[in-house]
Amino acid sequence: MFKVDSSENRLIQLDEPRFSELNLREREHLQEWLVKTPEVLGEDLLVIQKEFDGFKDTRERLDLLALDKEGRLVVIENKLDDSGRDVVWQALKYVAYCSSLKKAEIVEIYQKYLDNWTEGENAVTNLCEFLEVDDLDDIVLNARNDQRLILVAANFRKEVTSTALWLIGHGIRAQCFRVVPYNTGQELLIDLRQIIPTPEAADYMIGMADKEFEEKSIHRTQTRRHELRQAFWTRTLKELRARGVSRYENISPSREYWLASPTGVSGCGYNMIFGKNLARVELYLNRSRAAENKRIYDQLEQQRQNIEGRFGAELQWQRLDEKRACRVSYRHPFDGYDDENWPEMTNWLCKYIVKLEEALSEPLDRLNREM
Repeated sequence: MFKVDSSENRLIQLDEPRFSELNLREREHLQEWLVKTPEVLGEDLLVIQKEFDGFKDTRERLDLLALDKEGRLVVIENKLDDSGRDVVWQALKYVAYCSSLKKAEIVEIYQKYLDNWTEGENAVTNLCEFLEVDDLDDIVLNARNDQRLILVAANFRKEVTSTALWLIGHGIRAQCFRVVPYNTGQELLIDLRQIIPTPEAADYMIGMADKEFEEKSIHRTQTRRHELRQAFWTRTLKELRARGVSRYENISPSREYWLASPTGVSGCGYNMIFGKNLARVELYLNRSRAAENKRIYDQLEQQRQNIEGRFGAELQWQRLDEKRACRVSYRHPFDGYDDENWPEMTNWLCKYIVKLEEALSEPLDRLNREM
């Protein structure tokens, strides 16, 4: 890495010390950097445990255990100045150990982590928010052989990179990230970038992942849960049309737990939610830029009293500062998977999605004109 010397119009190479020379250690420094900013690994990851040693018949411990957005377990192994000859074998053992973890065990592992490192956070709530599901039963965690492996080190030996490429070629999702410190004399800089797989291999992996996702989607359509949802939305849409709610005339029944309709503002929609334990109506602000969602939300919240007055009840306002989207919602508990409750749920959703639109349409139209 180079620094620009503007006065001389030249480049000055920065010092590239070893981590050991900087008195930086794996557990205290590199590991904590990844825990606090896992997005440096190029995606949204949820760290669910560190220094995990909950394996049967062995006292070995892995550095970090995480989940990706598809519910796959990700084993992250960190080395500072050298990857070491045995790091791949060690990490593969951890992946094999983790492959048998069930959903309940994963939730328990994560809850223990939260109990140790946070105050009062709930594992199920955090997992649903991270995985963007209404109910944890809606997703499979740690499916089959979908576990992943990430290696982070300052230098990778040839035997490590060769093995990682071989694993990728055989369908194992392995990644290597090189982390390098640079000293400017005034501050310490860290360069962390993915060196394996190559872009060509990454394209191949994405293609295979898309194929697998398509196969899973076809399989999921046969499940009872999807059949229940489609039957429920068919009933609800029929009732909405009978009530003359025109915005749902061209919307088809969905297999998902939500049914969306547009508001007229790009990226913002009205949703009806059919959950296992509740029904919900909501305005969901999900434009491509988080700042735009927060700005729209803040302007709506300034009108909260008037909006709730028109709606006739207190709404739940969720700015979701750690997320891109925002939500304004109203909910009611139901046993959604008991179809005897469907007439009452359908009536509730039809009533309150109309009330929500009546309460928010004028403020949203005004904001849309301003934007």
